[in-house]
Amino acid sequence: MASIDELKRISSQVRRDIVRMVCAAKSGHPGGSLGIADVLTALYFSEMQQDPATWTRRSAGQDAFVLSAGHLAPVLYAVLARAGYFPVHELGTLRRFGSRLQGHPCVTDGLPGVIKPSGSLGQGLSVAAGLALGKKLSGEDRRVFCLCGDGESEEGQIWEAGMWAAHHGVDNLVAFTDWNGQQIDGPVEKVAGIGDLSEKWGAFGWEVIIADGHDFTSILDAFKLARAANGKPKMILFRTEMGHGVDFMAGTHEWHGKAPTEEQCARALEQLDETLGDY
Repeated sequence: MASIDELKRISSQVRRDIVRMVCAAKSGHPGGSLGIADVLTALYFSEMQQDPATWTRRSAGQDAFVLSAGHLAPVLYAVLARAGYFPVHELGTLRRFGSRLQGHPCVTDGLPGVIKPSGSLGQGLSVAAGLALGKKLSGEDRRVFCLCGDGESEEGQIWEAGMWAAHHGVDNLVAFTDWNGQQIDGPVEKVAGIGDLSEKWGAFGWEVIIADGHDFTSILDAFKLARAANGKPKMILFRTEMGHGVDFMAGTHEWHGKAPTEEQCARALEQLDETLGDY
């Protein structure tokens, strides 16, 4: 289990990886990836029980992670590489023809760490719920984690999965929402008026935990609370800032799906410490 200081160092490097990957590819989604970097760093380096050496898509005997918000692929790839799932230098192939690191995660070429393809939004929570119930039925004392977006939560399938998981008492399912208030067309409240996610998930029968997605103590405390086997699936609402860590990207939807120029990349990297060595 990594210390908080170690998690801070890893997340800084992950953010550097994200900026460099998307800049080199000249396309991608840096904003949300930067915003959720602290949470995924804490998940993979402190909370989740997974072993890259023995990982399989079935995740038998291990915790599992499903990325429902598939456009956040850059942060997943960076965290997986830094955790030892595949060589770090492969990050430089993002979105290239023939690369295993496509714009949205895919399983065609067997990229370690990716359980399901996730291009269309709204589907991942259904997969995670089924996988979690499967682990319970097979007697596995393991959990399934799933990352959703608040903009993604406008999809009806999210709420169908929410009803189903609560009805079946899938309490080894820990979903979390990147609650940054932004989506590709602007603020979430202006696009669809999603309202109070805490009240909604509570009404659907989930245990709701609210945390600061940029404070590692808050993140780790939230994951600890979510370990309770109390008959309810868990939803952690992580308050985050899109583009966090890079001043000109922070707090705006404008960097949801736009690559920085070489000059902008250099400006961003000046704000992020290189802690593990760039690829």
